[in-house]
Amino acid sequence: MSTSVPHRPEPVAAATDLVRERFPGAQQAWLGGSVVLGGATPMSDLDITVLDATATAHRESLRHQGWPVELFVHTEASIRHFVTRNQVERKPTMARLVARGVALLSGDGGAAVRHYCDEVLRAGPAPLPAEALVGARYALSDLVDDLQAAERGPEGTAIAVETWRRTAELVLDVNGCWRGGGKWLMRELVSLDSDAGTTWAPRLDAGLSAALTGDTVPLREIAEECLALTGGRLWEGFHQAASIDGSS
Repeated sequence: MSTSVPHRPEPVAAATDLVRERFPGAQQAWLGGSVVLGGATPMSDLDITVLDATATAHRESLRHQGWPVELFVHTEASIRHFVTRNQVERKPTMARLVARGVALLSGDGGAAVRHYCDEVLRAGPAPLPAEALVGARYALSDLVDDLQAAERGPEGTAIAVETWRRTAELVLDVNGCWRGGGKWLMRELVSLDSDAGTTWAPRLDAGLSAALTGDTVPLREIAEECLALTGGRLWEGFHQAASIDGSS
């Protein structure tokens, strides 16, 4: 299948045209994502957040002037709601779209909520609760054991990928960094490495690549290194009370 991209206007111009056409009463709009922050590919879309006091909050996927567009339409209250929800998830998706996006409309509309998002982004996530840290140590310890016994094949692949993901998230947690989903998980690791002079991102990448070809030692070693930052392996003696609704 061809991945060629037709001629299309510059992203800020295309995004601005869409907002003016679809949301004439918008207070402000921001273009975020890879086309602004870097790392864009020919398949990248335009992530546009629209602030419109009269709108019903929603997201929509569409095409405009040859660009695929992810449209996030919000009021100030709904932006704050999703920022708060993202803080619990430790993934600053909404805050980053607004605080690091390029403003598309003139004037100072949305200045207050943009400042709020910037403060949240700069502050970073709250410290990982003690119970959550214990649970993360337990889960990763169990995965390391599974990985040691894993054979090449579908199950081994699944164990290796989950070990990589859990290790990456725990590294970010113990360093007080935001998490990310998909490519953003690796981007957060790269950012940590850049700030702290560490090498988690390339070593985890190499470890996963080796594990997928049958050599699980490098990935197990880096997972053990991560666990050492949290007090080491945890399995025997682990205890977690069930919540009221019966989940554990």
